[in-house]
Amino acid sequence: MRIFTAVLATETNTFSPICVDRRAFEASLYAPPGEHPETPTLCSAPITVGRRVAAERGWELIEGTAAWADPAGLVNRTAYEGLRDEILDQLRAAMPVDAVVLGLHGAMVAAGYEDPEGDFLSRVRQIVGPDILVGAELDPHSHLTKKRLAAANFFVYFKEFPHTDFVDRAEDLWRIAVDTLEGRVKPVMSAFDCRMIDVFPTSREPMRSFVDKIMALEKSDADILSISVIHGFMAGDVPEMGTKLLVVTDNKPDKGSALARDLGLELFSKRGTFMMPQIDEKQAVTEAMAASSGAARSGPVVIADVWDNPGGGTAGDATVILEELLTRGARDTAIGTIWDPMAVQICMAAGEGAEIPLRFGAKSAPGTGNPIDGVVKVVRLVANAEMRFGESLAPFGDAAHIEFEGIDIILNSTRAQSFDPSLFSVMGIDPTQKKILVIKSTNHFFASFSKIASEILYCSAGTPYPNNPARTPYRRAPKDIWPMVADPHGSQEGAA
Repeated sequence: MRIFTAVLATETNTFSPICVDRRAFEASLYAPPGEHPETPTLCSAPITVGRRVAAERGWELIEGTAAWADPAGLVNRTAYEGLRDEILDQLRAAMPVDAVVLGLHGAMVAAGYEDPEGDFLSRVRQIVGPDILVGAELDPHSHLTKKRLAAANFFVYFKEFPHTDFVDRAEDLWRIAVDTLEGRVKPVMSAFDCRMIDVFPTSREPMRSFVDKIMALEKSDADILSISVIHGFMAGDVPEMGTKLLVVTDNKPDKGSALARDLGLELFSKRGTFMMPQIDEKQAVTEAMAASSGAARSGPVVIADVWDNPGGGTAGDATVILEELLTRGARDTAIGTIWDPMAVQICMAAGEGAEIPLRFGAKSAPGTGNPIDGVVKVVRLVANAEMRFGESLAPFGDAAHIEFEGIDIILNSTRAQSFDPSLFSVMGIDPTQKKILVIKSTNHFFASFSKIASEILYCSAGTPYPNNPARTPYRRAPKDIWPMVADPHGSQEGAA
C-alpha cells in the first residue's frame, strides 16, 4: 500500500483583527516532506501515528507538508492557496496512491474561501478519483459542510475538550483506514444538524457523560466505526456554522442517520447547560484573594480569562483582570501570558535585571482593557520559549518575565493559550508557590492546571471574543439556530 499524508490546519476567528499569512504558519509549524518531528502537534498526529502503522505493515507512507498556524483571523489568500497547492502538487507527484490520510482543523476561513477544507478536499478527490480512500482527523471546534462530506470517505474528530485525545483519535483514523484498505469495512458517513451553537467542555457534566455514552456505543456495536460531535465554532461567521453529529458506520447509512438524529436531538435537549458558570473580573479577583489567603490552601487559585483565549483566535493581550489585580493590591500572583511582541523586544534589548519604563498589553482591539504603563523589572528572558501540551510542545516565542507592582507577568511574542504550568516554570516562576495564577484559555488548560490548583475560577472579562451568539453581529452564519431562535426543531426534540 502507498498512502499519502499531509497537514493543513488553523482555526479562524472571523472577528479577530489578526490576519494570518505564511509567516504565521512558519512560526507555529511548517514541516516540509519528511521533516515533521517525532512528536505530534494538535492536528498533525495522523503523520506520527501513520509512520508507526505503515512501518508495522510494510506499507509506504508518503509524507507531504505539515502546516499549522495558531488560531487568529482571516487567512491571507496567497498563503492558503500556496500551502494548498504545495500539498496538492506533492500528492500528484506521489500518484498512484491507495489512500490519502490528512490532518485538518476544520475552522479555517481564508480570503475568498469560506470553506477552505471543503475546497482542499474537493481538489484532493479530483486528483485521486472516486475510488481512492480519503479520510481526515479534525478538531470539533469546526464547521462540517456538505462539500466536505461529499469529498471524503470518513472523518474522525477529537472527542475531548480539552483536546487531550488527539493521538487516540489519530489511532482511530488509522484503524478505520487499515480496515478499509484490507477489505474488512466500508465507511459511510451520516450527519445530523443539531441547529444550535454552544460550548461543550468534556471536563464537566453533562458533556462528560455524553462522550462516555458515544464511546460505549462505538465499542458495543460492530456496525459503528466512529461517532463524533462537531461542536462548531461560534467565532466563525460562515454559512454552515453550528453543532453537528457525525456517525461513521460500516456501510449502514440508514442506521447511521437514525443514530445521528437521536444523539443530535439528545444533545440539543441539553442546550445551554454545558458551559461552566462564569463570573466577572471583580468577583473573580475578590474570590481568588479570599481563597488564597486561607490557611488550608493546597495550591494556587487559577483564574481562567476564558474569552481572551488565543486558542480561539484572539490576541491574548487583554489587561482587564490584571488591572483589577493591581487596583486591589494583589501579591504572589503570576499572569501567563500577555501578548506584546514590541514590549518583548524592548525587554530583550534592556536585558535581564534591567528596570525600565514600559507600556504593555491591550493594543489589539477595543474591549481588552487599557495598556499598562509603569517601571518594570526584567527578571528573565527566554528566546523561542515553549510549554508542554500533552505529548507535544507549544511555542510561545521570545518571552519576557517582568515584575510590576509585586505581580509576575509573562510577555510573549507568539500568541498561544495557556496549556500547561510549564509555561510559568520555563520563565523562572514556580506556579505552585503563587497564590493566584491568571491564564488565558477557555478549557484546554484544565487537564494540567487542575492538578495543581486549589480552585479554578472561570472569568468573563472584557469583550475580545464574540461569545454570545444571540447578540453576535453575524452576516453569513445561519440565523435559524439556537440561541438565535428558541426552538428550531419544533416538536422533533421531544422524539429524541
